[in-house]
Amino acid sequence: KIFMNTLKYLQSNEFLLDVDLWRLFANLEELNKISLTFLKTFFETVKEHVSKADSPMDFSSILRKFFQGDLCQTHQIYCLNYTSAVFYLENLRQREDFGIYLKQWCEQNEQCKRLHLPELLVTPLHRLTRYPLLLNNIWKRSTDETEKGFIWSLKEKVEKSIRDLEGKVKWLDNFQKFRQLQEVIIWPQVWDRDKRFFVPECLKQSLRENSSENILSSANRLLLHEGRLTLAESTRLLDVYLFLFNDFLLITKIKRNKKKYGGSDTGLIPVCPSLTPELQSFIKEGGFCTVLDQPIPLDRLTLKNVDPIHVTVFSLRNAFLIQHENRYRQCIAVFLLQAQTETAKKTWMSRIEMAISDYTMQHETKKSTAFCSPAESSEI
Repeated sequence: KIFMNTLKYLQSNEFLLDVDLWRLFANLEELNKISLTFLKTFFETVKEHVSKADSPMDFSSILRKFFQGDLCQTHQIYCLNYTSAVFYLENLRQREDFGIYLKQWCEQNEQCKRLHLPELLVTPLHRLTRYPLLLNNIWKRSTDETEKGFIWSLKEKVEKSIRDLEGKVKWLDNFQKFRQLQEVIIWPQVWDRDKRFFVPECLKQSLRENSSENILSSANRLLLHEGRLTLAESTRLLDVYLFLFNDFLLITKIKRNKKKYGGSDTGLIPVCPSLTPELQSFIKEGGFCTVLDQPIPLDRLTLKNVDPIHVTVFSLRNAFLIQHENRYRQCIAVFLLQAQTETAKKTWMSRIEMAISDYTMQHETKKSTAFCSPAESSEI
């Protein structure tokens, strides 16, 4: 609240007006209010029981009011914003004026106990996970069977709420990651990618409407592995960045932009923290990735190790080969890639092999399910 109220005060005096209060603190005021009310009511019941020995310790009405009310829901709203808040904060901390607000206006306050804002923002998440422990302790000490049954069912509902939240957070994190990848990955038109294809100007517009950019918008797609490698071409070595998804492999060329990501005219754009530190740094420097060739479906990808004997002959180090085949099993593209270390090479090869295996198994299961009638499936 010290950080939030100080920011409100500064904005009322026309400082840091471009900082979005909700993106940092979400519904913190509402969360604080309902949590405090719950604690006060809870301890008043305990106090009344201690002062009057004959008064019953009735927790059921309090627990019903808050845990079947807005307590967990308010926490969920805050938790769903947490990831976004953290990487928005990381970008803001690079600014000098925001740094002064943090260090001189807030962190020096003795109530903060030398804690920084990232350490404080995570506290409501920890509090939510402790509620089942509290309910479990009350259940253990309860003597009334009806009350015990109610508290146990309440504990299970709160635990389910936390599990559901974990799923939502993972989905949201994946959504934010892919939204940023869509901004960073550039898909060149086929005539720009390969000079063999000639398309008159008058026809280009109709072909542009078939954009490949939406290929990353699928909700079921997952990014399994990513990283920088070197592609060996006939006359040069090219820096490339590979993205291994759960259904295809994408090879991109690394390009650098003179303009930094999130310039003064566009405002500060946060970088997703679930991307690798290397890609985060690259994005902040204004870099982007241009697709080198069409995506390689995992069921059309053949992986081959390059024998160490070729290291001395062709000056290859930590190399492996990726072959792209069409549906007729004809080779339509070959990529000779080099990793920085032997360990990195082995990691890439094992991740690709595992992704191919999982993809194949998943599609074989779908095929077998499709051939079975509903009655047969249930019997099996």
